[in-house]
Amino acid sequence: MDKKIEKKRFSTKTLLIIGGAIAFVVVVIYGYTLSLKKVYSADADKLTISKVEYGDFEDVVLLNASVVPLTSVIVSSSEGGTVAEIFTENGASVVKGTPLLRISNSNAMLSYTSSQTAATEQINQLRKSRLDLEQNQRVLNQDLLDVENNLRTAARQYRLDSALFNKKVITLQEFNKSSQDYEYYQGKRKIVRQAIAQENQSRKMQLAQIDQSMGQMNESLEMIRKNIENMTIKAPVSGKLSSYDPVIGKSYNSNEMIGKIDVLQGYKLQAGVDEYYINRVKEGQTANCEFNGKTYNLTVSKVIPEVTAGQFQVEMVFKGAAPEGLRRGLSLQTKLTLSDNSKSLLLAQGQFFQSTGGSWVFVVNNGKATKKNVKIGRKNYLYYEILDGLQKGDEVITSSYDQFNQYDQVEINK
Repeated sequence: MDKKIEKKRFSTKTLLIIGGAIAFVVVVIYGYTLSLKKVYSADADKLTISKVEYGDFEDVVLLNASVVPLTSVIVSSSEGGTVAEIFTENGASVVKGTPLLRISNSNAMLSYTSSQTAATEQINQLRKSRLDLEQNQRVLNQDLLDVENNLRTAARQYRLDSALFNKKVITLQEFNKSSQDYEYYQGKRKIVRQAIAQENQSRKMQLAQIDQSMGQMNESLEMIRKNIENMTIKAPVSGKLSSYDPVIGKSYNSNEMIGKIDVLQGYKLQAGVDEYYINRVKEGQTANCEFNGKTYNLTVSKVIPEVTAGQFQVEMVFKGAAPEGLRRGLSLQTKLTLSDNSKSLLLAQGQFFQSTGGSWVFVVNNGKATKKNVKIGRKNYLYYEILDGLQKGDEVITSSYDQFNQYDQVEINK
């Protein structure tokens, strides 16, 4: 018997339930997709939007330079100690050798006194050794005189006895005695002469050593004397005293700066430069500044590469005579030229760089700004040089990205 198979149909209610489930899934997926793209809403008046331009890129750095003396000499003490006396004050004009202050250091003075006493004793001992050598030389010379005198007497007696012996006037025993004496003094003279030669050679070497040692001892004494004198700090050059603020009892370490003396021979400019430019600033580059309505040209004379608080220091000297009326500490705005001008795409500087490091920007189009990778080259006090990623006329948010740095898009509300 055949069975009849019937097709199972879904009811309208079932279809509605399935359709609703599918719609819910679609909505969830769509919402999730939208959530992946984070959007930030910002008011236009709170943003700075700059347009990319094409023009001359002026490769300069704007510096706030200070006027400093052309030459400053640091005043320091070779020996540490406390201030015992002050002879002059900050800002005073001094000449070379002028006493500035006196340092007191009891330990150093005790050491100097002990060393001085020891050196003096050694010098006295060396002098005594020299006198002993000279006395030995005199004794040997006297011995030689005595021997030669006795030899002359023995020689005369020997010649006389030889004649008398030949004439049978004296006996052989008498003749042998005078002959023996003559030979004795001949031998003794030879020995004394050898002793004197050896003594002279030894004496010469010893005197050279004594002279060398005495020279070293005298140098030590002179050094000690200078160290004691150096406890009184004197002006090493003539000029104007600055950065000088000692007080009685103030302690200074060895070679610590006590002050400066500005040699009044002209001025130069000194400025801190952002470490961003450390590989681009070199000696010989040009700069210019304005003073009393006139522009003056300068040359970078020294680059100090040590970075402190994100800056390194440069020194610049005037080409020709420095402006009249300059004084220490005056601040002048200075333009340092790094290279010649060139045509480039230009984007105004802004705080966005601190957030992105210049690797990307928000580009504005139809009221929305989206991220775009860029390549930034040089920068000056106004613009960044754009090497890739932007075109002339593009609009870029150049204000800070701190509020929306992690967002993919910014909607700009008018």
